Amino acid sequence: MPQLPPVTDPRRPTVTQAERETGPRGASSARSRAVYRRRRIVVFGSAGVVLALLLYVFGAMVAPLPATAAALDSNATAGTITQPAAQLAWPGYGSAAISAPDYEGATQYHGSDQSVPIASITKTITALVVLDKKPLTGGEQGPSISFTQEDVDIWNQVVGAGGSWAPVEAGTSMTEKEALTAMLLPSANNYAISLVNWAFGSTSSYVKAANAWLSEKGFSGTRITTPDGLDPGNVSTTKDLIGLGKLVLASPALSSIVSQKTATLPGAGAQDNTNVLLGVEGIDGIKTGNTDEAGNCLLFSAEVGVGTAKVRVLGVVLGAPTHDDLWAGVQSLLTSVKAGFHEVTVAAKGQKFGSYSTPWGASSDLVATKAATFVVWSDTPVSVKVETAQVQAGFAGDEVGSVSFTLDGKTQTAPLALAKDVPDPGLGWRLAHPGGLGA
Repeated sequence: MPQLPPVTDPRRPTVTQAERETGPRGASSARSRAVYRRRRIVVFGSAGVVLALLLYVFGAMVAPLPATAAALDSNATAGTITQPAAQLAWPGYGSAAISAPDYEGATQYHGSDQSVPIASITKTITALVVLDKKPLTGGEQGPSISFTQEDVDIWNQVVGAGGSWAPVEAGTSMTEKEALTAMLLPSANNYAISLVNWAFGSTSSYVKAANAWLSEKGFSGTRITTPDGLDPGNVSTTKDLIGLGKLVLASPALSSIVSQKTATLPGAGAQDNTNVLLGVEGIDGIKTGNTDEAGNCLLFSAEVGVGTAKVRVLGVVLGAPTHDDLWAGVQSLLTSVKAGFHEVTVAAKGQKFGSYSTPWGASSDLVATKAATFVVWSDTPVSVKVETAQVQAGFAGDEVGSVSFTLDGKTQTAPLALAKDVPDPGLGWRLAHPGGLGA
């Protein structure tokens, strides 16, 4: 059966959709939706604010702190450290030289640089040339040398000429080192002649070989005519003598001989060193000389104390009027040389070289963690170079740089560290200083 349309009451007005929505029920529903929308806005807005705050706080917590550079003290920025210049007490006679071979610039000369007579300092050349022909190594005594009547005759000739000597007996023998000792300690001319006769066959052969050796070694200002130095034709310069002194010290055999005050030798007995300054101001060699033409001379070596260090010094004084003048001149010169050296602590452990000061008020000194010390000759400059890192935060003892000191090509480096903690400023400072973060 077909359905019939609903029957409407013509007297009842028709309610449209719009009327339903604006009616009492519709108005209530619309208000509910509006409130809901407002609540959504408030909720999501608040959540956004909270999220933004969380992001800000998180950002403040993880953002890098501004880096702080060190403010360096004047001792770190000076560039060089310089001591007072040496004031050397040169003798008022003859010529002289002084050298500390291990220190650049510590070689100085005074007076004439011409070749002058050197008397028995010649015997250092004799010893070096004999050893070049008949080498000794270490503590070796060397071959035995037998003495004959010919050596006794040489002794008598030396005594007659007024030269220095030591006794010799025919039929006795000495080792090579003992014969060198007999020549160098009492400055025995006869042993100088006997030694070169043994090594070279004759004095003339020796003289030829010695002058060739001197030329080969570059000692252009030195010439010899005899092995004993009595002839004034035995000449040298202060520069050459410093070089010859270095060779003597480099020889274990000779350096051990010239440092002895006395020695007892076969056929010669007890012989004293003519260098009466042995042991004075650290003097441990090398050779005296004395003739009318040369005056009184000394080629000397010494080990002088400079603070806790030892410094090797070579020197020569020529042409002193008397022995007393020579001894006084050498001592004064050596004392002034010693005073010309300085043991300088360029960095002490804990010494401040700068400081850090952060924007949030934390601070720390920048200090050396170990000492650095140099022995400095005269006013030779020690160069200073400081390198530091920027600091954000750190703990006491953290290394944040270094300071380097260089003298004569040798460098010492001391690490630089924080003397105390440089703490993080904390969340409060970070939140209050957003512009200071991330720098």
